[in-house]
Amino acid sequence: MSNGLVLEVCVESLDRAIAAERGGAHRIELCSDLSSGGITPSAGLMQEARRHVSIPIHVMIRPRAGDFCYSPHELEIMRTDIQNAKRLNMDGVVLGILLESNHIDIECTKMLVEFAHPLPVTFHRAFDSSENLEISLEDVIKAGAARVLTSGGRPRATDALSTLARLVQAAKGRILLMPCGGVNSRNIARIVRATLAQEIHTSVGTSRSGSTSGGNGLSRGTDTARSSLQSNIFEEKVAKLVSLLSDVSHDECVN
Repeated sequence: MSNGLVLEVCVESLDRAIAAERGGAHRIELCSDLSSGGITPSAGLMQEARRHVSIPIHVMIRPRAGDFCYSPHELEIMRTDIQNAKRLNMDGVVLGILLESNHIDIECTKMLVEFAHPLPVTFHRAFDSSENLEISLEDVIKAGAARVLTSGGRPRATDALSTLARLVQAAKGRILLMPCGGVNSRNIARIVRATLAQEIHTSVGTSRSGSTSGGNGLSRGTDTARSSLQSNIFEEKVAKLVSLLSDVSHDECVN
């Protein structure tokens, strides 16, 4: 994109990963179980996504749903998953670790950042559960992460535009600040203009997708056609977001 803006699209299936690339997404965040906020995808999904998609793929490293305070055994699982991500040629990892006090766990985050090297680390929305976002930003920087994914401590980015703008300015030159949360075609340009963020993240409205199995656990014969249609619609929505971002002038977004 000529203005340098980056659209990251969160997906939980191979079909959506392919559709996101076809729609013009610049990067994919790959996870499973988006309805819970995302957990680590299977090695098989990582492998097939890498085989079919050429744009960068950042993979979620989260061993379970729930809080972001992890036991030593869970941290070992995260290390193993990062190792798999490296082996399967992922381009980055996404993780977040908090202390029971809801402060950033600098020590454990730094340990995983160093273990992930040379893959860059995005600190995910666990950041929004922390007590003081400005202090937490400094803690994430100390831990060595490359970017922070945040909705400014609110459910949607549009609820926290002034906070996000302050965080983008505070992060300048040290770490990337990537707004997220309810980003869609109606608000994406406004969010970028208001915050001066250079990267923005969206699940294209699929983070609460439900089952289409008909309630009996068995797939119906129309599921394949329905999946194909949904992927085409998903691709169109991504393409619209990319087009809207391309219309934001460079001067408006240089911070």
